[in-house]
Amino acid sequence: MTVRDAVEADAQAIARIHNQGIEERTATFETEPRTAGDISALLGDRRGRYPMVVAEQGGKVIAWAGISPYRARRCYEGVAEVSVYTDRSHRRSGAGRAVIEELLRQSEARGFWKLVSRMFPENDPSRALCRSLGFREVGIYRRHARLDGAWKDCIIVEKLLGKAAVP
Repeated sequence: MTVRDAVEADAQAIARIHNQGIEERTATFETEPRTAGDISALLGDRRGRYPMVVAEQGGKVIAWAGISPYRARRCYEGVAEVSVYTDRSHRRSGAGRAVIEELLRQSEARGFWKLVSRMFPENDPSRALCRSLGFREVGIYRRHARLDGAWKDCIIVEKLLGKAAVP
């Protein structure tokens, strides 16, 4: 398995993997599938400041992770939201861990001091992965949004980086 920066040619594979999470209703409130064009636009908009990485095995993208802006206010310029998705046929293979580890390294190198994310309480594999990588569960957003007409909660996690991680 190789972990590298995502490039335009990965857009279709990233969309395919993200759409699995949408279909399964276990990882996102989104219900509309992403297109390769959507991913290409994200890669272009975030290039430089907000990394996106992929894990590749046998020439096929099997996982991706990326960060996005947390808030527009300048005081939060060192905080970003993290997303990670692994192809369903490669879950529990270490691919998700590999892309997050590289994303953590790149995020800290770019001066980010905190990564945050939200996940569904029942998404035990994602919660376990985040805990094992040093993310801390800091709270619950109750009835954060509806998915297929039903209210869902979200667990909030954070990971401090660099000088912010030093006690």
